[in-house]
Amino acid sequence: MLKSFTLAAILCGAFMFANAQTLTMPPEIKQAFDKGTRSLNGKPGKKYWQNHARYDISVSMAPPNRTITGVEAITYFNNSPDTLRRLNMKLIVNVHRGRTATAANAPLGIKVDDIKINGAKAEWDNDKAVTTNQMVGLKSPLMPHDSLKMNIAWHYDLAGGQGRDGAIDSTSYYLAYFYPRVSVYDDYKGWDTQPHTGGLEFYNDFCDYKLSVTVPKNYLVWATGTLQNPNEVLQPEFAKRLQASMTSDETIHIATAQDLAAKNITTQNATNTWKWNSTNISDVALGVSNHYDWDAASVIVDDKTQRRTAIQAAFADSSNDFHEYVKFAHNTLDWFSHNLPGVPYPFPKTTSFQGFADMEYPMMVNDSHTKDLTFAQLVQDHEIAHTYFPFYMGTNESRYAFMDEGWATTFELLIGTAENGKAKADEFYKQFRVNRWTHGPHAKEMPIITPSPEVTFGGGNNAYGKPSLSYLALKDMLGDELFKKALHTYMSNWNSKHPIPWDYFNSMKSGSGKNLDWFFYNWFYTPYYIDLSLDNVEKTSGGYNLAIKNIGGFAVPFDAIVTYTDGTTETIHQTPIVWEKDQKNISVKIKTGKEVKSVTLDGGIFVDADMKNNTWPAVAAAK
Repeated sequence: MLKSFTLAAILCGAFMFANAQTLTMPPEIKQAFDKGTRSLNGKPGKKYWQNHARYDISVSMAPPNRTITGVEAITYFNNSPDTLRRLNMKLIVNVHRGRTATAANAPLGIKVDDIKINGAKAEWDNDKAVTTNQMVGLKSPLMPHDSLKMNIAWHYDLAGGQGRDGAIDSTSYYLAYFYPRVSVYDDYKGWDTQPHTGGLEFYNDFCDYKLSVTVPKNYLVWATGTLQNPNEVLQPEFAKRLQASMTSDETIHIATAQDLAAKNITTQNATNTWKWNSTNISDVALGVSNHYDWDAASVIVDDKTQRRTAIQAAFADSSNDFHEYVKFAHNTLDWFSHNLPGVPYPFPKTTSFQGFADMEYPMMVNDSHTKDLTFAQLVQDHEIAHTYFPFYMGTNESRYAFMDEGWATTFELLIGTAENGKAKADEFYKQFRVNRWTHGPHAKEMPIITPSPEVTFGGGNNAYGKPSLSYLALKDMLGDELFKKALHTYMSNWNSKHPIPWDYFNSMKSGSGKNLDWFFYNWFYTPYYIDLSLDNVEKTSGGYNLAIKNIGGFAVPFDAIVTYTDGTTETIHQTPIVWEKDQKNISVKIKTGKEVKSVTLDGGIFVDADMKNNTWPAVAAAK
């Protein structure tokens, strides 16, 4: 793990040599490049590797009883060059410890009933395994390029559902991070032992999953993956509706409130076991309910192959917004697949489940109910955008949140512009992503590159608004076509792998064919913010010269809005490239034969911290 004092030393050294603007790496990261697992051309190095596992998980539950029981078989492959003498297990459910689930005040948290490795019982103490990480010693070391088998039986009591997982109501459950899994062992810091505290997000290997969910009759199940046995768990009419939705652009009501009341949707066994498969994916999640409506459709996401993605929604009938969710998701998947990122949605399905979290999972989102349909669509757009970052690109969310939240925020604005118009989308973006930060204090600003949990002051801004603005500034500077080419280079290089910020920097440089070190240093390595000052407007022989000071420091695009004495106006756009040589002071020349009355600098969504010094003459600004 990178210690905070190490990062501080790196950044301090970087500031001392700011003119060089080197994208300094922490020692652990530099070592990965030196070892050849990563390369400066942006591609994985010739010696790159990542570990893999196959999970076969069976869970059962009987709402309103909140006890979840599970068994799983894990085959874990050590593709690393290292001999592993222990495994780190992730127990994210333990984040709920300290809360209570039963009248007897039983503490929440997962309990392992049995654990075997290669058929032999492994040492495990539930009284000690109370955090979100637990090391398990191996009696025989796991050698490079070898594998082992684990068998685990476990149970836990489901928490209340006001967060990312739990009981939404007495008979609607959402299970996320619900099973013990082997944590990531990577090429730059070994085992991922970063604690999960409820606020940080996740970092998982790409694995293959078989998931079986056993519930009482009349309970419906939605989960990551492709349902393998619809004809075994659904009555023929409902299995037929589900099948029809796989080729329908229009919403099909698979199960309505009337159907649910009749209790004739599922096979009428005492219990039914729903089975799902998914491959090369970073996690699985699931939802169950005996009273949620079920809508579905599908959308063509790949024009070349005509591949369709299934769209489903599970929700309370009274939630009017969720009745629109399949239509919303149809638009989302179509737009993302064909515009930006412009990569066909990579998975066979997406499901929106009504809960409380507004949180993404592979092929699923857990969204809260709202009466505002515009906001509901935006939230779903944002969560589905995470399909690409981190679920297509296996970024380390818990360490570098800006590598996924920043992109989801960016795509949220771009698709929002298509859905609601530029003015409305920009206003929302400024209101929710920029204004509070840009008009707040900046004395303790931390560079975006600061990893979690070291990032403290303004951590949310470092994950969402600031990196999003950097991506949009780069798009403005490169132009839409070259930006997309560079982005596709990055995504092609690191799809289904584990990119870190320097892989992004190097890929974008290679993809664009430009040296962007100065730009990435400016946005990611500095405690800068946005504040321009129009210090002077001077008449010259060919027009006017604008003297502009960059008080905040960020290399932002802006418009110079020029008003002439004849009443006409002209908008002159400047991309961030104007800051390449000097990021503190620039001169912008306006070629005109007209007399200038006033000039105003306008950053649009790049909201200036202090607009009072953005207009010349200053007297006009004061009025």
